[in-house]
Amino acid sequence: MATNSKKTGTAAKIGVMTLAIMNVTAVVSLRGLPAEAVYGMSSAFYYLFAAIVFLIPTSLVAAELAAMFQDKQGGVFRWVGEAYGKKLGFLAIWVQWIESTIWYPTVLTFGAVSIAFIGMNDVHDMSLANNKYYTLVVVLIIYWLATFISLKGMSWVGKVAKIGGMVGTIIPAALLIILGIIYLATGGQSNMDFHSSFFPDFTNFDNVVLAASIFLFYAGMEMGGIHVKDVENPSKNYPKAVFIGALITVLIFVLGTFALGVIIPAKDINLTQSLLVGFDNYFRYIHASWLSPIIAIALAFGVLAGVLTWVAGPSKGIFAVGKAGYMPPFFQKTNKLGVQKNILFVQGIAVTVLSLLFVVMPSVQSFYQLLSQLTVILYLIMYLLMFSGAIALRYKMKKLNRPFRIGKSGNGLMWFIGGLGFCGSLLAFILSFIPPSQISTGSNTVWFSVLIIGALIVVVAPFIIYASKKPSWVDPNSNFEPFHWEVQPQAVTAGVTANSANAARPASASTSSASPVSSATARPASTPTSGPASAGSTTSGSTPTSNPASSGGNTAASNGSPNSGIKDAGAPKS
Repeated sequence: MATNSKKTGTAAKIGVMTLAIMNVTAVVSLRGLPAEAVYGMSSAFYYLFAAIVFLIPTSLVAAELAAMFQDKQGGVFRWVGEAYGKKLGFLAIWVQWIESTIWYPTVLTFGAVSIAFIGMNDVHDMSLANNKYYTLVVVLIIYWLATFISLKGMSWVGKVAKIGGMVGTIIPAALLIILGIIYLATGGQSNMDFHSSFFPDFTNFDNVVLAASIFLFYAGMEMGGIHVKDVENPSKNYPKAVFIGALITVLIFVLGTFALGVIIPAKDINLTQSLLVGFDNYFRYIHASWLSPIIAIALAFGVLAGVLTWVAGPSKGIFAVGKAGYMPPFFQKTNKLGVQKNILFVQGIAVTVLSLLFVVMPSVQSFYQLLSQLTVILYLIMYLLMFSGAIALRYKMKKLNRPFRIGKSGNGLMWFIGGLGFCGSLLAFILSFIPPSQISTGSNTVWFSVLIIGALIVVVAPFIIYASKKPSWVDPNSNFEPFHWEVQPQAVTAGVTANSANAARPASASTSSASPVSSATARPASTPTSGPASAGSTTSGSTPTSNPASSGGNTAASNGSPNSGIKDAGAPKS
């Protein structure tokens, strides 16, 4: 029996290349290539820069955090909350959810443009793609269709997403690069000056503004961290998979951007249309214009498959945290299939309101860029908290077992990697507020108002919700484990004894009448509590990721202690 289990465990391990490709599929999207194509050769610098200061740090830091808390609920809420307390933890997962909500209109705009290019008349297709009302209608129809499908349960969505990723992203990317090579090899006239400088002109501040959005190209790599426990020898193989995946991702972005720049003059590049126009031009060059509708359908399918997956995805995180007492009962309602229906409806209303900005903004392109920038700003807030939180946890939970660790010993490498990610995120965050001169965004007043006011509303909202929370918000069925600084000495002592980690440590007087160790260790680590805010929440300390030594001296009292409720002075204020 033991042999079979070992075989099963071995079979479940993910190989280096498999994980690398999974990361590539999760991150790569072609819709952003036109935004960088305007920079010509210097676009490669931006891609490499963002990969070094953001992509790789995100992957490594998220891997360490995911491995630390692999058996605990909460995701980024857990990671940030362990470092800074519940308020900032709630802020982190809140902006992650809201960011994805704002993202839908931008990605669906690209989908609507793709659908517009299914026709064979270029002039008509471009006119339709530029029509704000057409784009608005298509965005809303597709989004609400995806929402209603999500409400029905989506066990088959995983397969659709995989097919959509291949058909709508990987294959078109490879095809675009190959077409660019064929074009140049057969004497095609390049619209990109390959002799221009690799380094951008930093004296022109406008050159780096639009490029800030490139950070969002790489966003989502933190999701790959959940697979770290499924990798054989993670300390060696996970970083290897990260670097391979990062290299492939950068190559796709760089070569794909070059391929667009070769076929389309920089002055004619349009953020929403140029990818389809680029394919059109290449197909016309090789006398295969009949392929244009096919690639348009493929790209649209890729977008739709991705949205279908994401509509129900990020909302699950805020839903789980909400059940732990952080959201009103209204947001905890589910249908008979257990799908978070009210959150999906609220999310849909928000997407609808945002989509109506099509009518206000001067063009589809300006709307696309504005929402993209707001998405970047919000997502980067989460990343700033994640990077700094990972460094903080090296000191607050220094004895906790880390199945994957950045650096074999000491904290120097974590400071370097986490600090690099933090500084890169901060730079992109600041630059994201400045309107790019390359794109007509209409009134600067509207631009700054939407970004600043929008960001402030989103950031303030979770603090208002947190201040308003009531004990009645906690779902009795929630099994959200307490944070390490909430764990009681009774549970810690039991865990230490059970693991024979510190047998010589004397028991405190307050735990002398506690239950026998055997009964304490028999209790599962995920024992339901009265909610994360409960002062009396305990854990057994038997979970692999909860090294009892790291929790010693946190809350001052056990459930039965007369001093119950007195917390460690080092606990985050929340």
